[in-house]
Amino acid sequence: MAEALKGIKVIDLSRILAGPWASQMLADFGAQVIKIERPNKGDDTRYWGPPFIKEKTSTQPPQAAYFHSTNRNKQSIAIDIQHETGQQIIKDLVKNADVFIENFKVGALAKYGLDYPKLKLLNPNLIYCSITGFGQTGPSSERAGYDAMIQGEGGLMSITGVANGEPMKAGVALTDIMTGLYSSNAILAALMARNHINKGQ
Repeated sequence: MAEALKGIKVIDLSRILAGPWASQMLADFGAQVIKIERPNKGDDTRYWGPPFIKEKTSTQPPQAAYFHSTNRNKQSIAIDIQHETGQQIIKDLVKNADVFIENFKVGALAKYGLDYPKLKLLNPNLIYCSITGFGQTGPSSERAGYDAMIQGEGGLMSITGVANGEPMKAGVALTDIMTGLYSSNAILAALMARNHINKGQ
C-alpha cells in the first residue's frame, strides 16, 4: 500500500490535527505531501508537549512527539501566505498538484486567492479539500470548529464517562481524527471520480 498513491502530489495548508491527519494518510499510501508552514514558527503542534523528540543530527530545538505523529512522510516548506510572493509560490505548486487540503475558517483563504474558485482556474483537475467545523454553508458555517466543541455539540460527551454523570470529553481528539479519516476517504473517492469525469472538485 505504500505506493498506492505514487505520483500523486498533495499541497497541505492545514494545521493542528484534522487536516494533517488526512494528509498523513495520503502520505502513508505513497503520495508526495508538501506541508506549508508559517515562517519561523511552523505548525502550532511542533511545540505541544512534552514529550519532545530531539533528532540526533538536527541543530533545531526538540520537536513535540505530537507533531511527528501527525506529519510523518511529508516535506515541509515555510511560506508566508499573507505576502504576494508566498501566495504565488503556492499557486505555482498548485498548477502541478493533484490535491489541496486546508482547514481555515470558511472564506478565510479567498483574500489570498487560495480558495477553490481561484485555484481551479489554475488547475481544473485539482481536488480541493476544505475541512471546517460546520460545513461551507448554513447558519453556523462561519464558526470555528474545535474537537471538544464538536464532541459536545455532536453528543459524544453524553455517552462518555460515568452513568448519570456530567458529560465527559473522550480521552483523545476523536472527532479531529475521524474528520481526518473521512477527509482522506473523500479525497480518494474524488481522485477515482476524476478518472471518469476528467476534472477536479
